[in-house]
Parts: sequence; structure tokens; C-alpha cells
Amino acid sequence: MTTPAPTDETLICSARGCGVPAVWALRWNNPRLHAAERRKTWLACADHRESLSAFLDARGFLREVVAVPQSPTLEP
Repeated sequence: MTTPAPTDETLICSARGCGVPAVWALRWNNPRLHAAERRKTWLACADHRESLSAFLDARGFLREVVAVPQSPTLEP
């Protein structure tokens, strides 16, 4: 199986070494560093959604997971 080559506009998964287009936006913040309303975003492909979410959730950082087109923190 081959992965599609990313274009300049393709959002890529945040997992280390992954080059697959992202389909999920993991919205998070570190309450020790960020204001409660601030959100940072990690992107995830279908294969890495669970592992990236678990990493953030174990630290109490994960706030929500939404499909990439529905993420208010990403610009079109």
C-alpha cells in the first residue's frame, strides 16, 4: 500500500515519522501553561488518533477530538 504524496495544502499527521494526511484534530491545552480557553492542535490520521489521544489524555491535556474540517483552530 502506498501513501499519497502530501501537497502544500495537505495537513499531515503529527505522529513522529507519519506522512499520512490528517483527518482528526486533537484540541488540547496544558492548564499549567495555557489559559483555560486556549487550545493547541495536534493532527492525527486514522491510525494515530488513539495513541496521540491517549498520550494527551494521560497528562490531562486533551480537551476534544474533532474532524479536521470542523476544527476552529485550523485555517482553511
